[in-house]
Amino acid sequence: MNILITGGTGLIGRHFINAFQQPYQFTVLTRNSQKAAKILPQCVEFIEELPEQNTFEVIINLAGEPIVDKRWTEMQKEKICQSRWQITEQVIAMIKRAKFKPACLISGSAIGYYGETGKKLTGEEVQVSHEDFAHLLCKKWEDIAQEASEHCRVVLLRTGVVLANDGGALAKMRLPFYLALGGKLGHGQQYMSWIHIEDMIHAIQFCILTASINGAINCTSPQASTNAEFTKALGQQLHRPTWFSVPESMLNILMGQGAELLLTSQNIYPQKLLEQGFDFNHSNLKYALADLL
Repeated sequence: MNILITGGTGLIGRHFINAFQQPYQFTVLTRNSQKAAKILPQCVEFIEELPEQNTFEVIINLAGEPIVDKRWTEMQKEKICQSRWQITEQVIAMIKRAKFKPACLISGSAIGYYGETGKKLTGEEVQVSHEDFAHLLCKKWEDIAQEASEHCRVVLLRTGVVLANDGGALAKMRLPFYLALGGKLGHGQQYMSWIHIEDMIHAIQFCILTASINGAINCTSPQASTNAEFTKALGQQLHRPTWFSVPESMLNILMGQGAELLLTSQNIYPQKLLEQGFDFNHSNLKYALADLL
């Protein structure tokens, strides 16, 4: 199977490629082929612009500016949006003009689509009434991708916090926790919906192989945890105390509006994946962290 990936050097993309070099043939769209070649296996092909005609059976669209690496200024928010919307528009344009259509487009999104859910267990069919930045970002991203539904099956990955041992959230948390400076964020009772990187990439493969899956799917463990629970579990795994807490006011100063991502409570449930028979290998937080650290 010939697969095109945008965002192939990112956390999810590179893990997917490394895990499934067999039986798939990967082509990665990148701005810097030489840099990408140092990160990804030799069997990967690289292109720096999309071709006029599609030759791929599956397209996995993961490209986008990291969402929490920088303070959310108006300029940074625009960069976050356009880095996702523009490449998705380009992929859709390629699909529309191509004689050969892919069987499936799998396109990124995030659980930010749902906004604040509190303690309520939230599946894919919930109606979202508010319109904060994260929701508007994800909704337009998804709407653009859905334009391909006239030509192929479209799956939208509403992804939670991805836990991996070589990047993402854990990489940012590891040092302060090792220094015994780890602690809950705000009051700590906000729900945090996470997924182990292995389950994440296998969920993508499951979507490729399962023709009955389409539309939005929640890529999260069935067992979300509160921030306080996550903090305690991570501290125990690293054998470090978790006495500190970061006040909400401090997060707002450091991150601006981006603090919403850390303080919003999102108890997201992977209803569609479970209904379709997907098995999570890492649904328990304690054992997921033990596997990664």
